[in-house]
Amino acid sequence: MRTPIAVFICAGLSMYGAANAACRNETKDDLQFVVCAFEPSKEGIRLFLNDENGKPFGDFGPVAAALGAHGETLSFAMNAGMYHKDRSPVGLYVENGEERKKISTRDGPGNFHLKPNGVFWMDGAGGAHVTETDDFPDAAHEDVAYATQSGPMLVIKNKLHPRFLVEATSRKRRNGVGVTEDGTVVFALSDTPVTFHEFATYFRDELKTPNALYLDGTISRLFAPELDRNDPGVAMGPIVGVVVGKEP
Repeated sequence: MRTPIAVFICAGLSMYGAANAACRNETKDDLQFVVCAFEPSKEGIRLFLNDENGKPFGDFGPVAAALGAHGETLSFAMNAGMYHKDRSPVGLYVENGEERKKISTRDGPGNFHLKPNGVFWMDGAGGAHVTETDDFPDAAHEDVAYATQSGPMLVIKNKLHPRFLVEATSRKRRNGVGVTEDGTVVFALSDTPVTFHEFATYFRDELKTPNALYLDGTISRLFAPELDRNDPGVAMGPIVGVVVGKEP
C-alpha cells in the first residue's frame, strides 16, 4: 500500500470521455501540483468502493466500466482515503446514503490518527463539506449522501494543522481535498514530493480552502482524461469520482 508509483501517460483515455477542463497543472515555488475543481451542485461527485458483487474496485478502470454499463462516464477520479489490506476503509464510509463503516474516534499510529482528522462528505442537497471528525455528528444533521474519513486535517478554519512543522523533512507525493467559501470542491495532488506543511499551506493560501483534508500519500493517484492522466499503482480502497450522464 505504500509502494512509490511512477506517473503514467495513457494515450487511450478517450474511451472514458472527457471532463470539462476541470483540471490544471500548477507550479508554486518549484513544487508541482495538479488541481481539479468542481461545483458540486452541477457535477456528480460520488464515492466508490465495491462493485455489484462486493469486490473492491481497486482501480479507475473498473469504476469507469461499471458506470459505462449504465450509460454514464467517469470524468475524474482520485484515491479517497486510507484503507486496510483488504481495501476496506479505516474510518467512516458512506456511499449513496448507506453507511458502510462507522466513524472512528480512537487513537492510534500513523497519519490517520494525527488528530484532528476529518471527513469529506456530500449532503443530500448536493453540498460539499470538510469537517473535523469531532464536529461531524453536529454537522451531519442533513442527509449524508457520501462520506469518507481520513487524516490528518490539512487546514482547519483557515489555520494549518497544529502538528505541521515548517522545518519538517518528510516529503511524499500527497493528495487531498478542500472546499472553498463558495462551496467549490478542490482536489489537489502533488507531483513533487512535499511536506505536510507545504501541502497544507498550498491549500490555504493558493487554493483558498478554509478547511481541507489529507487523503493519502505515496499511493496518490489521479484519473484526469483532459490531462492524459491515468496513474497506475497498487490497488486502492475508496475512490472519489465525478460522473457525467450519457452523451446525447
